[in-house]
Amino acid sequence: MNALRIGNFSGFYGDRFDALREMLTGGEVDVLTGDYLAELTMLILARDRLKDPGAGYARTFLRQLEDCLGLAHERGVRIVTNAGGLNPAGLASAVRGLAGRLGVPARVAHVEGDELTAGYPGVLAAHAYLGGAGIAECLRAGADIVVTGRVTDAALVTGPAAAHFGWRPDEHDRLAGAVAAGHVLECGTQATGGNYSFFREGDVRRPGFPLAEIHADGSAVVTKHPGTGGFVDVGTVTAQLLYETGGGRYAGPDVTTRLDTVRLSQDGPDRVRIEGVRGEAPPPTLKVGLNRLGGFRNEVVFVLTGLDIEAKASLVREQLTAALAKSPPSEVRWDLVRTDRADAGTEETASALLRLVVRDPDQQVVGRALSGAAVELALASYPGFHVLAPPGKGAPYGVFEAVYVPHGAVDHVAVLHDGTRIPVAPPQETRALDGVPRPALPEPLPPGPTRRAPLGLVAGARSGDKGGDANVGVWARSDAAWRWLVHELTGERFRQLIPESRDLPVTRHVLPGLRALNFVVEGVLGAGVAAQHRFDPQAKALGEWLRSRHLDIPEALL
Repeated sequence: MNALRIGNFSGFYGDRFDALREMLTGGEVDVLTGDYLAELTMLILARDRLKDPGAGYARTFLRQLEDCLGLAHERGVRIVTNAGGLNPAGLASAVRGLAGRLGVPARVAHVEGDELTAGYPGVLAAHAYLGGAGIAECLRAGADIVVTGRVTDAALVTGPAAAHFGWRPDEHDRLAGAVAAGHVLECGTQATGGNYSFFREGDVRRPGFPLAEIHADGSAVVTKHPGTGGFVDVGTVTAQLLYETGGGRYAGPDVTTRLDTVRLSQDGPDRVRIEGVRGEAPPPTLKVGLNRLGGFRNEVVFVLTGLDIEAKASLVREQLTAALAKSPPSEVRWDLVRTDRADAGTEETASALLRLVVRDPDQQVVGRALSGAAVELALASYPGFHVLAPPGKGAPYGVFEAVYVPHGAVDHVAVLHDGTRIPVAPPQETRALDGVPRPALPEPLPPGPTRRAPLGLVAGARSGDKGGDANVGVWARSDAAWRWLVHELTGERFRQLIPESRDLPVTRHVLPGLRALNFVVEGVLGAGVAAQHRFDPQAKALGEWLRSRHLDIPEALL
């Protein structure tokens, strides 16, 4: 059976609008997938639904489809997307209406059952992460477009692959191969040079979107349409495989994928082969994402210029602390960012930033009280007083939490284009998740001269968020660099290089097949991205910070 060509046209809600047309016109493709959902997106859509019960889905997808539905029909390309968000039935209905207006025959199906909000009083949204089995049912029944709510990102690929090749739910190795390919595709151009540590090695001004040629045995080749920007090599694929993952076992509702078995090889220009992936039965539970309002948040950033930066910061902190003493916010955080330079040539480079963030259940406490206190200091504080922007009224912030339920706790249903409802059975075989055996490490490099230099000269990194945790994947570009990296970058050394992790649990996972280490830092993001706990709330640049830290690196590697 020929390979199934599955492409991606969206990695997040707000991605390149023209990508759907680019993927339809740029080359051959059988299925196109659009990933619109993330933890923060679910909260945004939940707030939309509060204002309009008919909302709750990614409206951008409808506008993209209006431009491209006829083209997809002409080329026989099926579309699978999680743009349904909190209202997949609503989006499916809207797509049918659009197809009718355009005069394009399209069989539109959707998947439901992820919605569990009623069982969690006080939350805005509670949604289970479903697998690809419901998508597969829709496609087997002839759907041209499949709309889902909260499924795992990789399910957008496992569903079409299982339908095309007729895989059974217990064909774990094949499903795991599709999960690996799906995880590479899910963030769009991050697989083709976007956000890549070694971005200067190609033209990434406008990277093309990726696609995977998936084979019946679960192996795949990641590539892109000819002539599009960016590049695909073992490094770009490695970076994405490490993104927002943990150890050797990557759990999902369809299968637990053994990332420690993945083998990558360059298969030609802009072609990377993924093979050897082993799979195991999925865990007995499904992840459920809970989104709720955590209270109200406000911030003000004071600009401190020139001399006496520390003293100026101390003065304004004392003044505001006293002003807020009658009704202090429940959480107050000050951060002094020393962006200033001595004898600077511009006022901006002579300035440091003092950031105050406050949170409280009462909007008045973080709103009017803070804004009034800050504004009243305008003529009565440190010399050169000004702020980047005046504080506002206080905005609500969200909190994300993950809980787990048995597979049988959800009513996973494929709703076909004719309204037929097909229940999707939970997996018959499950396996409790545990760690992988500690892999053997290569011999250290022989002793030799070293030079103090940035880690990023010999290693790439990619980081991201999972709830309140962050992961930092680090990989070496050669066997020699791997022999040094795996012995040098221990968990303790990581804590030294990333000081904010020193009092937090840090777990190091070793993935020799990828010449990679994956560090999971628990709690560094507080209550998740919507809570905006830190300067970089999604830990997107945590890996690049790590690469900028200096170590004693063997000169033979430099």
